[in-house]
Amino acid sequence: MMIKADGTDDSVTVPSHNKLSKTHCEGFFDWSRGQQIGSSKVPLYHGCYSRTQKIYHRRRLINNLQSQLYLHMTKASSSFVGFGAVFNLEFSPTGKILVAACEGNAMKIYDPLALSQIQVVPKAHTDCVNCIRFLDDRTFATGSDDCTVALWDFRNVKQKVTQLQGHRNWVKSIEYSPATGQLISSGFDGKVYAWDINSYSSEAAKPTELVCLDRLMRTRLTPDDSKMILSTSLGYYLIIHDLDLLTLAKDLKDFSSDDYYLLLQEKDPKDLTNHPSNHVFHQKRNRVELVMDFPRESYPWCISSLVVHPQSWCMMSRFTSEMEESEWTCVHDIQGGHCNLDKDIHDSAADNSTPFHPQDRLLYYMSERNDGRGYIKELSVSPDGRYICSAFGDGVRLLTFNTDCSELCDLNPTGGNSKGLTEKCRLISHKRTVVTSEFSPTHPTLVTGCLEGELAFHQARL
Repeated sequence: MMIKADGTDDSVTVPSHNKLSKTHCEGFFDWSRGQQIGSSKVPLYHGCYSRTQKIYHRRRLINNLQSQLYLHMTKASSSFVGFGAVFNLEFSPTGKILVAACEGNAMKIYDPLALSQIQVVPKAHTDCVNCIRFLDDRTFATGSDDCTVALWDFRNVKQKVTQLQGHRNWVKSIEYSPATGQLISSGFDGKVYAWDINSYSSEAAKPTELVCLDRLMRTRLTPDDSKMILSTSLGYYLIIHDLDLLTLAKDLKDFSSDDYYLLLQEKDPKDLTNHPSNHVFHQKRNRVELVMDFPRESYPWCISSLVVHPQSWCMMSRFTSEMEESEWTCVHDIQGGHCNLDKDIHDSAADNSTPFHPQDRLLYYMSERNDGRGYIKELSVSPDGRYICSAFGDGVRLLTFNTDCSELCDLNPTGGNSKGLTEKCRLISHKRTVVTSEFSPTHPTLVTGCLEGELAFHQARL
């Protein structure tokens, strides 16, 4: 059942500019299939356009059409996993495979196009499976409460490709850097590790510690590999701009973001003049920024869910307030963060005279229900970046930046002028609290998972 923002349900009425005819849908899918197989029988443009213009307008056309499809979502199928709560969902890059991470040490693999289960791995780990990350269409990694990271080949999941050991607490985040071929993992031990997985052997793939952060919750790389974002249980984010994974450990040696954040809470930035860590905020590579602005009266504490916009324009997060009285979803700008000094850490005379001054980064926010206390509610973002899917009781809400479902680049929001997110609709598909969701990267499909272990597939109703 779909519920609109005004509380009415089922048959969704949308403004005329959002209505989508069956002809439009068929044309869109015909064109999409033509693009996938390299057909030129479905012309998209006439006239003289540069290649860059064609790519740009093609992307905008796809986004505009697919954006309308999300407003016509309905539950198409469901499946009970049978291994406890569904903690995480991940599609392969082409959207042909879906993997579900389960509380009961297991993972399940689905064909999301046929809405059918393919395989079950009942003992993927020796404890809860928390996170999944695809490296390509057949290789993916899983992280677990057993403190390990496992590599898998979709063609044979009867055994792991390898198991990576190094964390001393639950593994909660896995990222992959195509530029360096490194797998990035982080856990509640506060460690961010880089793994050279090209060797595919436990003996050779020894971790390199990149960052140590006592209150670390989640770690994300931006799609363009230019930034690393870390969320904490102290109520702030750490952004590393102009990321260089090969020198990160060296460039941030002896820097404690927790200590600096607590000083900023107690003192004016000018009182931190000549602090020995000031240079990390101004260096040209691996430049650090603390983001610490939130909605009034939100009292941020544990930032447990973190995703990045597909175009690397912003980050979306969900956090719990102090005393777990409320939850909030926030959108923060992550662009910019330019180097302001001529000197940097790589100079022999690094300048520590200029303290860090926090910027206003908050763009949008939304208050959330605090159902299922103690469980992390994972956010997801649509491939076009226009919709944020957020757990809401036994369903989810689709949140947008405005009532027209505009792209962020068309709105040009600025920090310091934050606004409330717009609720476009609700999808009620479960009997217990929803804790995770994921959009297909290639089809108008949304999958949600709940504490009861039910998986629900939502597709556009034509």
